[in-house]
Amino acid sequence: QGNWYRGGAQQMLFTAWLYGTQDDLYKPRLPNTVTQDDVRRLQRFYDMGPEMPRVDWAAGLKHLPVKDIIKNVQGPVGIYDKMIARKPNDSAWFKGGLYHDNMPLEVPAYWFVSWYDVSSAPNIALFNHVRTNAKSKAVADNQYLVIAPTLHCSYKRATENTIVGQRSMGDARLNYDELTWGWFDMLLKGEKNKFKENNPRVRYFTMGMNKWQQAESFPLPNTEMTSYYLNSGGKANTRNGDGTLSLKKSGSKDLADKFTYDPMNPVPSYGGNVCCTGTAVQGGSFDQSEMELRNDILVYTSEPLKEGVEITGFIESTLYVSSNGLDTDVTIKLIDVDSSGKAYNLDETIQRLRYRDGYDKEVMMEKEKVYKVELNPMVTSNYFAAGHRIRIEVSSSNFPRFERNLNTGGNNYDESTGVVVENKIHHSTKYPSLIRLPVIKKK
Repeated sequence: QGNWYRGGAQQMLFTAWLYGTQDDLYKPRLPNTVTQDDVRRLQRFYDMGPEMPRVDWAAGLKHLPVKDIIKNVQGPVGIYDKMIARKPNDSAWFKGGLYHDNMPLEVPAYWFVSWYDVSSAPNIALFNHVRTNAKSKAVADNQYLVIAPTLHCSYKRATENTIVGQRSMGDARLNYDELTWGWFDMLLKGEKNKFKENNPRVRYFTMGMNKWQQAESFPLPNTEMTSYYLNSGGKANTRNGDGTLSLKKSGSKDLADKFTYDPMNPVPSYGGNVCCTGTAVQGGSFDQSEMELRNDILVYTSEPLKEGVEITGFIESTLYVSSNGLDTDVTIKLIDVDSSGKAYNLDETIQRLRYRDGYDKEVMMEKEKVYKVELNPMVTSNYFAAGHRIRIEVSSSNFPRFERNLNTGGNNYDESTGVVVENKIHHSTKYPSLIRLPVIKKK
């Protein structure tokens, strides 16, 4: 799935990103014989060249159809019109230098990732993929991973009081230059600098605890996947509803929460793993409690924790979903609710229902039929302190981080009119909707 799609829904940051990167008008065309010294001298002139006109993406990304967004802001369309029309299983994704699973990656790598970067989960998955599938043991052994609590490309901006969105991460600094040069010196110069002896395979930051930790693999070996079940009396809408999250399965035979999803009034993205969209979405961790007053958000919350719980790793989700539409999306957001009621987002995921059985099996829904839906895993490291509560939000949109599903069953990218649908999340003995958290067992 990588980054263009998540769960079959397009991440709209790439629309804004392509607006700037596929512009040929302002790019220099230099002969193959140009030297690096010449490039450095010419760079000064290029820096004074005109930039692409700035776009208000908060307004620009609302345009329909999606395929005309760049054209609507008078940008260079380039390859966007082809990419937006590609389905997740299109063979074109295997061309043009884009990495895919059966492509060998035979090079040592030092992976620097951030919890609120757009590519955190795919990059961690790729780190594991290379370690497992590298043809050379030397390549597999020289994969290292650092996960910071920051935004896209901003881990070196951490301070003694790192604020990511609205949440303080404390002192999240790390000497990245020392790590990078030490790794290069070991591999490229062959220096006996004890890099491997002095550095763990994985160094990750645990939010809430606000400290760096280390491990030799990710997920951690002392992980206990713990199921939390969705329950309610059928009125889980908003944070004032009756939705609960508990270790006990629902004892009911047939219960569901329902909400109306209107593509023309989607749930606004607020924080999260985003970048590159200007004022449209600001990345990071924000108090979601005001957003949770929307009636199209189902909220399930645990009781206050009697003792602290660390979760580190991939979060798995299973929902039982029905709709009166042909196609729709389902979204989940994982939340840490502190003792004052502030609800900080940790990660989020989405699944387009037509791809519920796989990206090579595009099948529309039968109206009111209940489907088991496994969502793409989320990933985080967070310490839920005693008195905090674990919460998830469930809805059908997270816009403009993700493209809206217009619910028509059509192509979506070339459509301008949506269909309002009623979606249901079922939770009962027959349909045990749940979330599986990677709880770290105490040593």
